[in-house]
Amino acid sequence: MHKTNGKMGNEKKENKKKTKRENDFGRDSIPLLVLKISVPFMVAQFVNVLYSIVDRIYVGNIPVIGADSLAGAGVCAPIITLLSSFGTLIGIGGSVLFSVRLGAGDEKGARRILANSFSMLIIFSAVLTVLFLLIKEQLLNWFGASEVTFPYADTYLTIYTMGTFFALLSMGMNYFITAQGYPMLGMMTTLIGALINIVLDPVFIFLFHMNIAGAAVATVIAQMASCIFVLCTLRRKKMKVPLGIVKPEKTVGKQILKIGFSPFLILATDSIIIIALNAVLQYYGGKEYGDTLITAATIVQSYMLLITSPMLGITGGSQPLISYNYGADNPGRIRKTVFWVLMLCICFTTVMFLISRILPQYFVRIFTSDPEYTKLAVWGIQVFTLMIIPLSFQYVFVDGLTALGMTRTSLTLSLIRKSIYFGATCILPLIFTASAAFYAEPLADGTAAVISTVVFYLVYRKYLRGAGRLKDIRL
Repeated sequence: MHKTNGKMGNEKKENKKKTKRENDFGRDSIPLLVLKISVPFMVAQFVNVLYSIVDRIYVGNIPVIGADSLAGAGVCAPIITLLSSFGTLIGIGGSVLFSVRLGAGDEKGARRILANSFSMLIIFSAVLTVLFLLIKEQLLNWFGASEVTFPYADTYLTIYTMGTFFALLSMGMNYFITAQGYPMLGMMTTLIGALINIVLDPVFIFLFHMNIAGAAVATVIAQMASCIFVLCTLRRKKMKVPLGIVKPEKTVGKQILKIGFSPFLILATDSIIIIALNAVLQYYGGKEYGDTLITAATIVQSYMLLITSPMLGITGGSQPLISYNYGADNPGRIRKTVFWVLMLCICFTTVMFLISRILPQYFVRIFTSDPEYTKLAVWGIQVFTLMIIPLSFQYVFVDGLTALGMTRTSLTLSLIRKSIYFGATCILPLIFTASAAFYAEPLADGTAAVISTVVFYLVYRKYLRGAGRLKDIRL
């Protein structure tokens, strides 16, 4: 009798533990899980972009120096993307391995991966802060800063780089909150940062008359708040695997970097594309038109972030679900996850395509009231978004393959798109005019979508049948 009661008591405790988790990746309905995990992650990415755009909105409206300051912020964008990609390197690489271990029922292995990821992010942030502060002037010159825009870009980048520690830790460790079944808490991370940034921007920029420096200070404070929230959340008792810290292990570190290298390079090469675009626009536009083109391109790129970042949220949010069922050896649930994530992405990009055809002028007017900038930026948005619906296939398939440990294939597909983009950016202005560089985006998106779909169809089916399953990502 006592044994029976004891057993029932243990079962109740076990059930209570399960109910504490918001989602069961191995049992819950796949369409419902995709919505519950990907939508909060999508919103989080949207909000994350929002507060970088808010910076640009306020900066663009600074009296007298607004346009030049906005161009300076645009020059900084690829450098900031490059810095952020290191958070993705550890965050995605670690969380994919972490989810696989959880799916296999190996909590000890998951704890080891989490602690190593945390330690690696601390080391990376310290090294990158020093490195980027030492080479920032060279970077800004390479990335298209002119004599006029350099002082603004230098001010913004210097302050932002000082907050690298908070930016990388909040971004990288947030993946592990979602991986443990708490996407809403993951969304809160970026919501907290966004709200703080939106409130502080006008205070520092206009009230304290700090101009572009105020935007950077507000961003760093917001990232600090997000970082504190992430670390406190991961230390909570409700987390199945709480946060710890260890001396980085070479074996685990190699596996994390191996899995994370593909998404890292995807983001890092985005910087190269923006560099190339800014340099081409500055060179072919000349002193008279170069800064105007870069300012318009900065607005267009801000708009594109409202599309690509939520898409990354949808596909990135689904990665723990794919990896968990990969560790549990459940290919049927993986197939369903990929399908429903693709449907969600197509719905989202279709809506954004229609908005891009009808309402882009309202977005542009937030940044500038200058008729020349407005006309050029509206045209640029409509050109850039010509192929965003097919781009859904590229994003879903590449991130899905990464979640399965097929990093070489996903990386190759991404680099094909970036290579086409880079080549078109450099070649089109030679044949036509400087503004023709804007057509590089849809050309690369459409071509890459076709290639990714064909490769995914041929490789993915064979992989799910068991070819190489699990062997690539065992510790």
